[in-house]
Amino acid sequence: MKKVLILLLIPIALEAQKNYPEQLNSFMQAEVSVNGFNGNVLVAKQGNVIYQKSFGYRNYTTKELLDSNSVFELASISKQFTAMGILLLKEKGSLKLTDSLRKFFPELPYKNITIQNLLTHTSGLLEYGDSLAIKWDHKKVAFNNDAINFLSKEKLPVNFNPGEKWEYSNTAYDLLASIIEKVSGLSFREYMLKFIFRPLGMKYSLVYNTRRSSHEIVPDYAYGYVFSDSLKRYILPDSLPEYDYVIWADGIQGSGLINSTTGDLLKWDRSLKNHTLLSESTNIEMLSPQSIMDTIAKKYYGYGVIMGKNEIGDYIMHTGSWPGYITCLFRYLSDDMTIIVLSNNESNSLLVEGALAYILNDRPVVFPYKHIAISIDTAVVDNYIGRYRIENIPAASAIRRNPIPSIIVLYRKEGKLMYHFENGTTEVELKPESKNKFFTTGKPDVQIEFEIDQFGKVSKAFYIVHGMKNEIEKLF
Repeated sequence: MKKVLILLLIPIALEAQKNYPEQLNSFMQAEVSVNGFNGNVLVAKQGNVIYQKSFGYRNYTTKELLDSNSVFELASISKQFTAMGILLLKEKGSLKLTDSLRKFFPELPYKNITIQNLLTHTSGLLEYGDSLAIKWDHKKVAFNNDAINFLSKEKLPVNFNPGEKWEYSNTAYDLLASIIEKVSGLSFREYMLKFIFRPLGMKYSLVYNTRRSSHEIVPDYAYGYVFSDSLKRYILPDSLPEYDYVIWADGIQGSGLINSTTGDLLKWDRSLKNHTLLSESTNIEMLSPQSIMDTIAKKYYGYGVIMGKNEIGDYIMHTGSWPGYITCLFRYLSDDMTIIVLSNNESNSLLVEGALAYILNDRPVVFPYKHIAISIDTAVVDNYIGRYRIENIPAASAIRRNPIPSIIVLYRKEGKLMYHFENGTTEVELKPESKNKFFTTGKPDVQIEFEIDQFGKVSKAFYIVHGMKNEIEKLF
């Protein structure tokens, strides 16, 4: 505990230190103490675990602790399992990726949408959740058949013609799960167990869409919690009206509802690396760009996975988010480094993953600590005014870091140092904690640090997001 207190008081910059497990653990201890991280973390290189640890509770009410076998809702990480189910059926000759959606569900009004479109988020299908929420009886749990009947009856329009562009669609993956059931003759849960979980030895993994409908209890389950501002504590989302969809939509599967552990996910990651379940050619297709998400940043979607390149290197990844859970499964290709972060109190797993990746690649990291604002002379602030180019922007987004250079503008307003991204409108105040270091009060934790030469001018500047430290260039 004393070591943690030291971390709270002193910002520690991590440079090229090689005892990675110790450094990873020191960072995570600070992450827990300062940012309240609750969840499980696993880091592996070439499939060998170098760090694995649990932090906090699996049940806040009973104070039962998480352990390495705690089971988490994966949310959208589930999509790669659904994609795998489809590809296994393809390899058996049970379906083709060129098959149309209406081949399996002729009652649906959507023409020319193929399985390939569903897999790659190019179907044009909109998210039906908001419409279903209005018309569905919230006292009943909805399942996939209910969603299909709703789409058939309501004939909701598409957002664009199939293949015209990329747009994320949970609807598409729910339909893929239903296609798996129709073609295989098994429930989605039975299919995943028989053809994926058991063959890979993922003994803790399951499709868990029966918690609210049949009150099934999973041993060592990590219940997902949200923070109540009024109660000032973590509670289950079930009791909050704004989250009632976690109850009535709990039976809809495919886009989510795979539940697993960090250890099982490493087995899954290895199966993708070594094409254990699929032929090598189909496995390559799954992990190759199939649709483009961002033409400028060159982000791509494969089959249930995202791929791209950031300051660490080429990666394959996916994240997940559902009330109480934020999850992240990342693999960097060049050194075969896998990072898995599962949170059951909505801690930002993606930014935690980023900091851990920085540590493992000997990039500078500032450990979490509590900021204390001070007063400084406004004349000091004037030294920092200007435009700065950021090459790497760690950010709380679905694809954590955008390598496209961006410009931030620092300026003084009513004696305060402010910044915004060029061409952006959101102003953010930078509070001083010293004469040359400033922080923001929101999330994620953003800091800007300056080095000053003998003439009082900025010689270097650094942009720090959740500990990930990158030098930025002052343009004037």
